Amino acid sequence: MIGNDIVDLDRAARDSNWQRKGYLNKLFTASEQYLIASAPDASIMVWLLWSMKESAYKINSRKTGLRSFAPVKLICDSIIINEHNATGSVSYEGEWYYTRSEFNDAYVHTIASCEQEELQAIKIQITGFYSDYKSSMPQCVSHHGNYLALTYL
Repeated sequence: MIGNDIVDLDRAARDSNWQRKGYLNKLFTASEQYLIASAPDASIMVWLLWSMKESAYKINSRKTGLRSFAPVKLICDSIIINEHNATGSVSYEGEWYYTRSEFNDAYVHTIASCEQEELQAIKIQITGFYSDYKSSMPQCVSHHGNYLALTYL
């Protein structure tokens, strides 16, 4: 089972004021907030952590059938960041999900899996949003702003 999340950074900058008082407390743990505060680009770190949580949540909600999104309970851990990509894990109520992310000036995209080895097998297609993607039978779909991310296993 895989998860997938994409954040259009232009759209996020227009729609979300993550710097307002109390916003980060609702979404991120104290250690995640420290990562944000100490990051060279705090905005990228916010959306990286968010997309990690969201991609793991998509797996968990499909596994359990529950739709209770509590971002602060999804805990990002073991994050390794390189120039334009990152790996890490997300824990939620005793379950672990492994993530791989890509980011650039336009978007942040994360895939997640229950199996770390499975991340390498996931095929990703990121395009502008269009409506005729269902015939390609993606395992997970994410869209935000101008971007559509499809994942296949």
